[in-house]
Amino acid sequence: MAERIKFASCSGPMLAGIIDLPPGEVRGWGVFAHGFTLGKDCPAASRICKQLAAEGIGMLRFDNLGLGQSEGDWGDGSFSHKVRDTVCAVNYMLDSGRDVRLLVGHSFGGAAVIAAAHDCSTVEAVASIGAPFQPAHVEHNYDALIQRIEADGEAPFIAGGKALTLKRDFIFDVRAADLQERIKDLRRALLVMHSPTDNTVGITNASEIFRTARHPRSFVSLEGADHLLTGKNQAARAARIISAWVDPYL
Repeated sequence: MAERIKFASCSGPMLAGIIDLPPGEVRGWGVFAHGFTLGKDCPAASRICKQLAAEGIGMLRFDNLGLGQSEGDWGDGSFSHKVRDTVCAVNYMLDSGRDVRLLVGHSFGGAAVIAAAHDCSTVEAVASIGAPFQPAHVEHNYDALIQRIEADGEAPFIAGGKALTLKRDFIFDVRAADLQERIKDLRRALLVMHSPTDNTVGITNASEIFRTARHPRSFVSLEGADHLLTGKNQAARAARIISAWVDPYL
């Protein structure tokens, strides 16, 4: 079961989301943040949230600015914007009577949920999957465009067959974001999940996140998984692990 919703982003445009609803008793509620340009319907987001819902944890997943069914221009977003919109998603859930205790983020979204948790008073637990230690890690996706963007202010950027516009403010914002203090002062339970064979965001990122974090912290190696969790049962397995781990915090 799923409920399609829309809510205002931090800058005004409406964002499209789906709440995957538990078929039976509700154990709790959470919000999921997708990767760099992936969207709410990518395999990792869809499969993880559906599995969590099947285990009693309702999850809101949403398209970031200018992606999927969301309004706005992706190029007007940034890491800071993604963080604030994650907070907006939590607030939407709270306003609808759903007490969000869990944030889950994949890749770039993993970094975003760690940062966003600081502004979400009800959140007790954060799970990152294949997350970079620093948001600037995403520069490898567009490093060939950086000089042009710095000179011209923007450049076309192709992601997943879709033409996006990458802007100077975006790359400056990503470079300025420092996750280290956010991790150290998280004051929530943290689950770090990462594949040792992740060729997009290396396993050393998980090591740095875990080393920086304070207890309660946990690490799970997603053996055999690729970065996008596209293999059979990889996303569902990650969700089942999150479901068991988060139980005390719901």
